[in-house]
Amino acid sequence: MEFGAGARSPILRIDRDGAAARRTLDWHAHDEAMLLWSATATVIMSTPARDWLVPPGYGLWVPRGIEHTEKALHAGELCVVLFAPELCPVSWTEPVGLSVAPLLRELIVHLYTAEPDDPSRRHAEPLVFDLLKPLPINAIDVSMPTDPRIRTIAEQIIADPGDSHELAFWAHRVHAGVRTVSRLFLSETGLTFARWRTHVRMRAAAQQLAEGRSVAATARAVGYRKPGAFIAAFRRSTGQTPGTYLHSGAAADVER
Repeated sequence: MEFGAGARSPILRIDRDGAAARRTLDWHAHDEAMLLWSATATVIMSTPARDWLVPPGYGLWVPRGIEHTEKALHAGELCVVLFAPELCPVSWTEPVGLSVAPLLRELIVHLYTAEPDDPSRRHAEPLVFDLLKPLPINAIDVSMPTDPRIRTIAEQIIADPGDSHELAFWAHRVHAGVRTVSRLFLSETGLTFARWRTHVRMRAAAQQLAEGRSVAATARAVGYRKPGAFIAAFRRSTGQTPGTYLHSGAAADVER
């Protein structure tokens, strides 16, 4: 796919936000398709159908007309790319989670600084669309609760996957009983508190491993003192050890 010289660009605008900790947007919709890419922030994007967790290294494609809200859980850089609906070749009608490859990241950064008449855009813009790859079906998904008390707990754990506080601590923080919090976690996410937190940790771990961190350093960053316990948890979540995962197609998709 190549856009001819003089043709209108399908990319309307690229916005970069280096202060995502202050980014909270109420319900709204765009007339254009949107790609939200998180460079270093962690964002929750909600649509009427579901909530989406967008940690660093990931993105979310939002078709035109889809109502959504955004809330940054962790400070960092975000990038939003808006596409002209009549020129955009992507036909997804529902939001799609994406992994963002290093090449795609560099292309977006290049197009952000390139002038509209820069000749490199003719080749760079089609490549952006070629690199938009949906997350694989074996990606580690994280369901977000809706009850305000449980969501407060969930957001804080996502912001710091290495937090080691147990359920009693969090129940006290939100002024609820342990049994109530336990029941709500299960009913709202389909997982116990412990299993849900493990999913959060493993998703964070997958990204850190893809960025080249060692297994031991990754284990510590997501709350495991012993690498062996981390490896066992990672195997239960992904079906693979961290080392195997990194050299598999699943790891390639995470890195992309």
